[in-house]
Amino acid sequence: MLEFAWPLAFIGLVLPFLAHVLLPRARHQGGVALRVPFYGQWLGLAGATRGVGLRSKLWLPALAFVLLCSAAARPQWLGEPQSPPRDGRDLMLAVDTSGSMAAEDMSVGGRRMDRLQAIKLVVGDFLRRRVGDRVGLILFGQNAYLVTPLTFDLNSVRHQLDTSVVGLAGRETAIGDAVGLAVKRLRDRPQDQRVLILLTDGANNAGALQPKEAAELAAANHVRVHTIAFGSDTQSGPFGLMMPSAEMDEPTLEHIAERTGGRFFRARNTAELAGIYAELDRLEPVEQEGEAIRPRSELFMYPATAAMLLALLALFLQSGVGRVVRTA
Repeated sequence: MLEFAWPLAFIGLVLPFLAHVLLPRARHQGGVALRVPFYGQWLGLAGATRGVGLRSKLWLPALAFVLLCSAAARPQWLGEPQSPPRDGRDLMLAVDTSGSMAAEDMSVGGRRMDRLQAIKLVVGDFLRRRVGDRVGLILFGQNAYLVTPLTFDLNSVRHQLDTSVVGLAGRETAIGDAVGLAVKRLRDRPQDQRVLILLTDGANNAGALQPKEAAELAAANHVRVHTIAFGSDTQSGPFGLMMPSAEMDEPTLEHIAERTGGRFFRARNTAELAGIYAELDRLEPVEQEGEAIRPRSELFMYPATAAMLLALLALFLQSGVGRVVRTA
């Protein structure tokens, strides 16, 4: 829609009428100034050009003045309302891809799958709800790798997670290195928005940085770490025998979360894991959308240009009439 930012500028339209009414008229000089022998012919020629002269002297300047007032009122074209991006968290996901993540002790819709596949389903749904967050992805095993830096492009994060495989970062588990890498990527972000969600099914048995040292590093840099221990208590062994699942260092994960102001969670199946990520949505909410705004495009240059062209046209017509009269 069209609107004027300064509509009071249209008050200027009455100025010519006020000047006509209020200003004193010019005095008329009586008497004959010059005798012209061909005065009758001159009147005839003036009558032939009078219409053009009047239009150029009155209507064109009047229209140009109206356009100038319109330009001064700042016409603007308002686009469709748009909501600004929501201001959320700087959220880093650290997902364990060590060898133990290949354990097929998860079930979704009656179908057996390994732990990493189950994580892809649950975390993918979690990402769809984080519009407005800058999310990054770290995959760790024997080493920790930044796969996706912090970005608003959640589809890219989800794609990188979906294409990951067990053992991509090694068969062992470097929890401390994963936390340290996340701190390095988050420490330059706003202090109250630094969040790491770390998911693992094992204990730290690789890497240069010990988990407790990493927890101190995260606390010093105000990075809040939520830890998730994921996996069933037992898994299928040879001949269908149920065996204890891979060892999990729950006390260490609890310590990391407590030291950094986060929460520790234990998930034994996909339903519990989905509930944990729903709880994380509550603990780390995405701020609501701001007030809708409408983009504005300035249009004043169009009436201003038209006014200038009309003024030049009026000047040209007046000079042309004058030349015709002088020639006659």
